Amino acid sequence: MPSTPDSPSSLDPSRCPLCGGDNRCAMELEKATGKAQAPCWCVSARFPPDLLARLPAEAKGQACICAKCLAHFHSTSSV
Repeated sequence: MPSTPDSPSSLDPSRCPLCGGDNRCAMELEKATGKAQAPCWCVSARFPPDLLARLPAEAKGQACICAKCLAHFHSTSSV
């Protein structure tokens, strides 16, 4: 998976900081549209520490990992 540029100015909270794809973050969608959203898909997802450690420092707590990257991590790591 390609990574996005590491400069803070390129950080987009609606994009996955690992692949640059749409992270489908309901919280960001609510901010952008002003319309209430159902709970985000990530609320029930499990993000292992090994995956979170791959995030660039400036993305931690600022942008969500997408479901595709999460699924790829789970399919390629030994649990």
